[in-house]
Amino acid sequence: MHIIARPPLHEFARNHPDAKKPLDVWWKTVRKKRWMKFADVRSTYSSADMVGNCVVFNIRGNKYRLIVKIDYATETFRGIVLIRAVLTHAEYDRGMWKEDCKCP
Repeated sequence: MHIIARPPLHEFARNHPDAKKPLDVWWKTVRKKRWMKFADVRSTYSSADMVGNCVVFNIRGNKYRLIVKIDYATETFRGIVLIRAVLTHAEYDRGMWKEDCKCP
């Protein structure tokens, strides 16, 4: 998968150093994948959830949430993962990200 864009992960890790390694592992894992449907995501990350048209990943044992949009791969298309937000669990629970990220 082609991931756009890494700076939000770095910025979040600067403010939450314990998230750096799990976010780096997520990045390295996803880059090697070719997800064609949500079930493929779940086969890699069983705790991933669909919320509207976004996928939410638990980071560092559910302490943080990574929200992305996925344009799934096809036979001829590698697929794109667009990072929409990285949040603490408390920020995620407030729900404001749904409007900001256009993830109803």
